[in-house]
Amino acid sequence: MMNNGNEISHQTKLYGFIGEFAGQSSLSATLNKMFKANNKDAMMIPMNIREDDFYFTVANMKKSHVNGAVISSEYVTNVVEILDESTEVVKRSGMCDILLRDGEKLIGDVAFTDMLIDFLKEQGVMKIALIGTNHYAKAFALKCPSSLHVSYFNDDLEALMNFTSEMHIDDADINRIADNMDVDFSSFDAVIDFSELESLSMVNKLSKINLDMKQKKQFSALKARTNELGANYIGFDDMLNELSGGIFEFYKSKNHLDYDKSDMRF
Repeated sequence: MMNNGNEISHQTKLYGFIGEFAGQSSLSATLNKMFKANNKDAMMIPMNIREDDFYFTVANMKKSHVNGAVISSEYVTNVVEILDESTEVVKRSGMCDILLRDGEKLIGDVAFTDMLIDFLKEQGVMKIALIGTNHYAKAFALKCPSSLHVSYFNDDLEALMNFTSEMHIDDADINRIADNMDVDFSSFDAVIDFSELESLSMVNKLSKINLDMKQKKQFSALKARTNELGANYIGFDDMLNELSGGIFEFYKSKNHLDYDKSDMRF
């Protein structure tokens, strides 16, 4: 996917997509097409890794030829303890979804929230209903610009108050969401579900944009509710072009993709 013969040379930049079902996602194939279209000698390899093998696999990247990795959602918290260095967002959110290898050091960052924010801006989104308080919600809150107006929802109001306090969100618009309520999200431009709720049956109206970044193999309460209400749903696999573009730009910004194929000698 990254040179004319689709071969890996000793100069090819190798990246991994690490997840339990990474091979069933088209993320790697989409990114590899982007590498090829931009004349870059680089390749992402899907790596199906079980939880028992995750620590060993990532730790061994330090002495491998793999230059970095994208981490699937089920492992974004597990990887933090393996990192040698990390950004402030990783430390405060407790998650890492992308890393690069610098010598024998693994450096972690959070990139998917940037891609999500860019996508929302491109869609003209101004008002967001954010459900949940997990690590993705924390990363989103930490990176969200003031131009986006976010209202926060959760089934546990105390946990939500602690969340907004920990994230230093001043004058936060906090709201409880529970089974016995009638919730109307139609006044928002987008609904983002980062919760662990098993059902969103309390929601009677959704927004034009409803997303949760769940992969096909993962259960999505939001997807189930959009199907019931005839609303639009956006998951991980619906944003492959945006995610691949963001990954490409991330590694490019780290000077990983400096050389075009035409500059390389094999």
